[in-house]
Amino acid sequence: MNVFSVAMGGALGAVARYGLGIWISNKWTHDFPLHTFLINITGAFLLGFLNTLFLDKLTLSPEMRLAMTVGFLGAFTTFSTFGYETIMLLKDGNILTAGIYTLVSIIIGFLGVFLGMGLARLI
Repeated sequence: MNVFSVAMGGALGAVARYGLGIWISNKWTHDFPLHTFLINITGAFLLGFLNTLFLDKLTLSPEMRLAMTVGFLGAFTTFSTFGYETIMLLKDGNILTAGIYTLVSIIIGFLGVFLGMGLARLI
């Protein structure tokens, strides 16, 4: 049952990532890969929020927790894409953009987890 839960959550997370990525890419036409950045930050926030909420406030089945965190958010967030896009920026000579992208992704990603945890504790 756990594998099925992760697979179902993963399918939904992948579709959500794909749809949101296309929508953002159609609105943003600069070198900075905003779509991956926003998806990663949102995923970091949601993972901090949901894991804290599940530990402190809610009781959900292990299958539902796995579906939401490992499945949905595992497929939704895009660390491998982040790494690839950073290397492509460097390869194309966009050193400053690659540095900014890496730095703000890490710092704001951690901040997203922290804020998600804090919000879950307030609920």
